[in-house]
Amino acid sequence: MVNTSYELRQNWERAPVQIKRNFPRYYKILMSTPMLDKILRESYILFTKNIDITSYENGVRQTLNPSGRAIPSVVWDYYMNGCSVRMLNPQTYIPKLHLLNATLQEFFGCFVGANSYLTPPNSQGFAPHYDDIEAFILQIEGKKRWRLYKPRNENEYLPRYSSENFTQSEIGEPILDTVLNAGDLLYFPRGTIHQGETIDDTHSLHITLSVYQKNSWCDFLEKLLPDALKTATETNSEFRKGLPIDYLRDNGYTYSGIQNSTKTEFKEKVKDLFSKLIEYIDIDKAADLMAKNHIHDFLPPVLSDNELECSVVQDGERMIANGIVENRVEIEPDTRIRLLRSHCIRLIEEDETFRMYYSTENSKEYHEFELQFLDVSQEFVPAIREIILRYPEFIRVEDLPIDGEDNKVQIIKDLWEKCLIVTDNPLCVLE
Repeated sequence: MVNTSYELRQNWERAPVQIKRNFPRYYKILMSTPMLDKILRESYILFTKNIDITSYENGVRQTLNPSGRAIPSVVWDYYMNGCSVRMLNPQTYIPKLHLLNATLQEFFGCFVGANSYLTPPNSQGFAPHYDDIEAFILQIEGKKRWRLYKPRNENEYLPRYSSENFTQSEIGEPILDTVLNAGDLLYFPRGTIHQGETIDDTHSLHITLSVYQKNSWCDFLEKLLPDALKTATETNSEFRKGLPIDYLRDNGYTYSGIQNSTKTEFKEKVKDLFSKLIEYIDIDKAADLMAKNHIHDFLPPVLSDNELECSVVQDGERMIANGIVENRVEIEPDTRIRLLRSHCIRLIEEDETFRMYYSTENSKEYHEFELQFLDVSQEFVPAIREIILRYPEFIRVEDLPIDGEDNKVQIIKDLWEKCLIVTDNPLCVLE
């Protein structure tokens, strides 16, 4: 495992990595073909929203989705006729896959998505293309031949958007031609052109985990630079001075091949302003803006059995027969609490106010709900910062760095009700 981890780190965003395990059941806990059939029967699965029917034959890629619900007999009829079945976001319906993705989110610090792909024997469901994500292929059942190709040019290396479909003549020779068997893993960077086909009269079921979409330096700078320019413009009159009267007579497409002193001076002035702009960058603010997007993207955290018992999910008041409420609990000054997950909360200062964005009430369906937040009074900010900085350690309510026992209990109660914190033990029941 140490060597595997090292190999992935060394090749991250650089080159494919294949891991052969000789353990066909390694990923069976995540998904299976009977599980997919059960989801179709027990959940309201829609074509296009949840399921795609695809084919790729004789260089032609097609999506063959009918309208309405994906009835199992209809889906399997397409499959028997050589079509692939792609399920979008299967973690919505598979708890073990949700747990895997939610755990990986904390490691990568950004959303981890998934799609599953079921391909009938001796067929191919998708044309050669590249994606805008770092891909981890988990081979669940059967086998699949994968051919990977390097990006065609620098512009397609680590792309921000997925590609169109390519023809075979456009992509050259593969840099890797391999077969994944059940239990194997294949990683490849975004921008890697790829195509997969089933062979040897065998079907294939795999899951693609996707990570690092829109999580590049470019995305960070898109948050950083506009804010820096706004600040510079507000505080430095040099950025507000008028442009030279005649600058449009020397700059633009028509004048692009003409060099003169006026044009050189204009370019040097732009460089000078850019150099001054560096003084106004606020990296912390840009990081918060990135985190705010991630909070909205995230899957909700998955709680362990112990965390369930020590959180608002299972602890606290419950109703029994005859309308009686039992198990009344209360947070006390000596109650020990900690943040549920390091990535599930972000405290941000916006327009001289504080907001706490959180992901615990997100849906397993991507962006089903609006971004969730709580407004935070400035007097409570030190307490929330302390809880975040102490993670994963517990802290007593009475040790929070704000004044007043009632304030300390109240802020913890607010966090408790949003499932943002857990206690070290279930709360004591009131007599």
